[in-house]
Amino acid sequence: MNQPQAGHKDNLPPEWRALADAALEARKRAYVPYSNFQVGAALLDEQGVIHFGCNVENGAYSPTNCAERTALHRAIADGHRPRSFRAIAVTGDTQQPITPCGVCRQVIAELCAPDMPIIMTNTKGDWRITTITELLPGAFSLEDERNQAQS
Repeated sequence: MNQPQAGHKDNLPPEWRALADAALEARKRAYVPYSNFQVGAALLDEQGVIHFGCNVENGAYSPTNCAERTALHRAIADGHRPRSFRAIAVTGDTQQPITPCGVCRQVIAELCAPDMPIIMTNTKGDWRITTITELLPGAFSLEDERNQAQS
């Protein structure tokens, strides 16, 4: 990437600042009666449309869904093709820019291009940009498994 990799929102590239702001807005929609830990995500599709996601908790815990997966599943359900997305931003009230959990990293690896920007932010305006390849090197892929089986 030929842009800054970390900083404060004042030096975030404009396109990514808008996406980070959308993630902050999505965060307000979180349903978090158990943890009170709101997370928002904003997924930018190939046409420039932003798909909101927020974490949605459940008393049984395992049905809880993270913001990143909510945004991705919503976009797929709306008819967008996997790996057609341009970027995703995620934000939370954390000391450092929030990072996707392991399950979200695997879902991002499945549904997004390996070099798609992941803009990680916090409510203080700090940010860091990375990719899924950097966050989850050697991600599991059925494609990889199929290719090895055919060799």
